[in-house]
Amino acid sequence: MSSYSQFAQVYDGLMTDVPYDEYVNWVTSHASPASYPNLLDIGCGTGTMAAKFAALGYKVSGIDLSEDMLMVASQNFAEAGLDIPLYCMSMDELEGFNDLDVITIPIDSINYVLEEDAVRETLKRIYESLKSGGQLFFDVHSIYKMDELFMDSPFTYDDGEVSYLWMTEKGEEPHSVHHDLVFYSQLDNGYYERFEEFHTQRTFDIEMYKNMLKEAGFQDIFITADFAEKEPVEFSERIFFRAVK
Repeated sequence: MSSYSQFAQVYDGLMTDVPYDEYVNWVTSHASPASYPNLLDIGCGTGTMAAKFAALGYKVSGIDLSEDMLMVASQNFAEAGLDIPLYCMSMDELEGFNDLDVITIPIDSINYVLEEDAVRETLKRIYESLKSGGQLFFDVHSIYKMDELFMDSPFTYDDGEVSYLWMTEKGEEPHSVHHDLVFYSQLDNGYYERFEEFHTQRTFDIEMYKNMLKEAGFQDIFITADFAEKEPVEFSERIFFRAVK
């Protein structure tokens, strides 16, 4: 089993503190399923958010770059009786979608797109995939979180079945971080299996994202922070963007 396959198996357990419902409420408060029915979830991972949207009545599709994540998502959907098409592709190579009402890139997924040109291409392709009046929702780590909070590692976690040691260091690009995680996952026989994960994320300042959205064609852009309808401040950790075509 590959490292990322192992990570996909423990991913949901590690994300229990993510306020998925608040994220869903943010989207539905601006784009209800009755008025904006067709939704694409980019970076859908194991499908938690996509399933929540589907349960509310959206016609949902999902894409992710990881086949292992999509496999877990497919299993989760089958167990829940959900029919959600899934596609393996990079967000900056998005194609095959037209006249969508809503596109989401939740939980800092776009921060895994490291090159500025690739972020621009992602937003351009999203704009082209939306119908007129369609909306894009995404969030990013703030520069404060990337440059300051992430540098407070090591971080640890242990729930009895999965534990990890999470180390971080500054990346080569401005406002980028290397995440180096060592996991210990309990097997059925009671022993623990060790595996490692290495991820890199990068963010940009708010004005850069705003300019890239405008270059893609979006005109109405709304920016808030930290799962609240409030403007970002110096110590905001997560920045939210809503853009209307």
